[in-house]
Amino acid sequence: MIHLPLVRQGPLKALAARLAMALGLVLVTVMIIYADREGYRDVNEDGLTLLDCAYYAVVTLSTTGYGDITPATQSARLVNVLFITPARVLFLIILVGTTLEVLTDQYRKGLRVSRWRRKLKDHIIICGYGTKGRAAVAALLETGYDKARIVIVENREAGVRQAQASGFVVIEGDATRSAVLNEADVKNCKSVIIATDRDEASVLITLTVRQLTAGQVRIIAAVREQENAALLKQSGAHHVIVSSSTAGRLLGLTTTAPPLIDVVEDLLTPGQGMALAMRSAERAEVGKNPRALITLVVALIRRGKVLPLGGEAVVTIETGDLLVYIRDDEGVPSGVTV
Repeated sequence: MIHLPLVRQGPLKALAARLAMALGLVLVTVMIIYADREGYRDVNEDGLTLLDCAYYAVVTLSTTGYGDITPATQSARLVNVLFITPARVLFLIILVGTTLEVLTDQYRKGLRVSRWRRKLKDHIIICGYGTKGRAAVAALLETGYDKARIVIVENREAGVRQAQASGFVVIEGDATRSAVLNEADVKNCKSVIIATDRDEASVLITLTVRQLTAGQVRIIAAVREQENAALLKQSGAHHVIVSSSTAGRLLGLTTTAPPLIDVVEDLLTPGQGMALAMRSAERAEVGKNPRALITLVVALIRRGKVLPLGGEAVVTIETGDLLVYIRDDEGVPSGVTV
């Protein structure tokens, strides 16, 4: 099921509000009739009880009108002309308006889904909107990625509501199923980020994505245990992040070298101090040593492989290389921050 971002009051709330209005109108009508019950005549001629007044109000407002209870006095007939008849019209407007509201809401939703599908291309699919999924989305938004090109796949009702309230398109369902991933148009997406809470689910999702896309879509997955990282690589994931070991290394750095953790945190937080960034090598830089550049380059990426710049080996820049560098990110608009 596709959930588009919330833009107005939901149909259930609108329906509840209209039903409350209809019920309130019925109760007011019952009270008015009961207050003037002596002015009405029953076929049994035994007077009107509160239940009789409620019965008369309901059949009158719904335009059923059996004729077994009728206004007999001038005051009762005046009340029918001035209040009961307008109340009947208002009651019908509420009921008909509720039906039209539900039908038009379904039509608008179908129209929005069709428009969304036509525009969807080169998007990123996030499988799981838990702690890791939300952090991945936040990182994408901080680098200037368009929110409309992010699709969340989530099977928890709470996660669906949270993602929808945040303005994201949500596919409700199990990401291990092909039908759910096809709803997210996985074949035309740019990449898939797998941020589930269970490693076995991450492996199944990776296999399913690879099968559906023939390995043409980049898969980034997070796992809890180091031993499952190799399995995810074999399943087709291009990049695997081990959350437990990464957290453990950061904890160790905090204990043995506290300033280092501040540097790492600063590098990973866009808009604050230093930031890791990536750009293509310029023509004038080809053939030069990266360390000779004004930019502080920390690594080269050549044909998808990372070339570290440490050691005695001399590395020169070639055409098509990507430079990973450190920049001052304060006051700099978000760009291609890693």
